[in-house]
Amino acid sequence: MASLTVNNKQYQVDADDEMPLLWVLRDLLNLTGTKYGCGIAQCGACTVLVDGEAVRSCSLPVSAVAAAAKIVTIEGLSADSSHPVQRAWAEIDVPQCGYCQSGQILAAAALLAQTPDPSDAEIDDAITNLCRCGTYPRIRKAIHRAAELATK
Repeated sequence: MASLTVNNKQYQVDADDEMPLLWVLRDLLNLTGTKYGCGIAQCGACTVLVDGEAVRSCSLPVSAVAAAAKIVTIEGLSADSSHPVQRAWAEIDVPQCGYCQSGQILAAAALLAQTPDPSDAEIDDAITNLCRCGTYPRIRKAIHRAAELATK
């Protein structure tokens, strides 16, 4: 049994130590906002926050997530989509297909928590998630907008 804190709730899950966190979230906890993309931690569709850091959950074994770690999925970023990144995403109309967006949003939230007013270069360096629809200009614009919203 693994003890996890996900979106400020405690869970006990019966999972093999090597089961990727992604499958624990999706299959055992029914938190399906975190998506499966590539399975090799390259695309970022599976990005969640672990103690505030953006991590790729498809390659992170549940055993690597300490019982004290705080895991946040897209469902837990804010109950009413009021987080500045979520607000900016809607305002800028970032998603096209939307598949990668939960990972993009969490990666952006982690960036802004560490760098409240990032430059374009800092955004490009930090946001390595892939978007097959090519919404990168809107993603960058939304991150800048979220930085503005966070200061209001």
